[in-house]
Amino acid sequence: MNDQNFDKLGATPVGKFENPNVTAKGETRASVALTNPTTLWFNTGTLCNIECVNCYIESSPKNDSLVYITAAEVSAYLDQIADRKWPTTEIAFTGGEPFMNPQMIDITRLCLEQGFQVLILTNAMRPMMRKSVQTGLLALRDKFGDKLTLRISLDHFDPDMHDAERGKGSYDTTLKGMKWLRDNDFQMHVAGRSAFGDSDETSRAGYAALFKTYGFQIDAQNPATTVLFPEMDETIDVPEITTECWSILNKSPTDVMCASSRMVVKRKGAAKPAVLACTLLPYTPEFELGETLEQAERPVQLNHPHCAKFCVLGGASCSA
Repeated sequence: MNDQNFDKLGATPVGKFENPNVTAKGETRASVALTNPTTLWFNTGTLCNIECVNCYIESSPKNDSLVYITAAEVSAYLDQIADRKWPTTEIAFTGGEPFMNPQMIDITRLCLEQGFQVLILTNAMRPMMRKSVQTGLLALRDKFGDKLTLRISLDHFDPDMHDAERGKGSYDTTLKGMKWLRDNDFQMHVAGRSAFGDSDETSRAGYAALFKTYGFQIDAQNPATTVLFPEMDETIDVPEITTECWSILNKSPTDVMCASSRMVVKRKGAAKPAVLACTLLPYTPEFELGETLEQAERPVQLNHPHCAKFCVLGGASCSA
């Protein structure tokens, strides 16, 4: 039917990624159960000090669609982890720019004091380099050491390529922040992008040369410490993932990110935070699972192009 099927009434054409249970070809859509929730993500808010060309969450100095989450709200979810007996070892933070959140240091300390590893995604620019934030980070380093990791957004090892996405001069500013982290013995990872036409081998070689030049103790060959994310373009045609795909691709549903993580966001105007299936789909209503971790324990239907390209076929993961 040329990638188009009809719904159960036999009247309405159904296109790709429209029916949560059935693909356009009428096959059973794959789903992923939460089997090992080792990472709980928090979006700290969509406000950011810069505006990138292809930001999947549309972060900017003006976008407050997701507002700052508070330490009290984070604490409530840490209590839920214990109540639900989740095997969570890592609490991770994304934005926006997490260090725009005025409670970020307090939130980080709270998670570290409860024994979690903490991962913070940051552009390492001015919000992180404020004196009050530096002082807070140094205190956390002194007390918790390498239980805290900062993953720096460095889109490309070439300054011009990076600045084309993030604005002129952003590469040098980010590098300044990375040097401060290096000089103060923080554990540091990097997140780049594979949207520039480079092969994986070429990208990793470029990052390896950069890390060597500046003495950054980051393994460019390790996908966990130098993460290369595929481009998230919803206009590109991608195949839908069916239940048969697992055997065809020789892949397990447990390999997909939503088998091991959830993300908490606070929407503007909402009374309470909400739990989402995925870090990549903050604005897609069907991937909002409820307000509690218990409600978020249900399986996730892979009913979005990102599920296919980014997670199943791309094999990417946001976690460390």
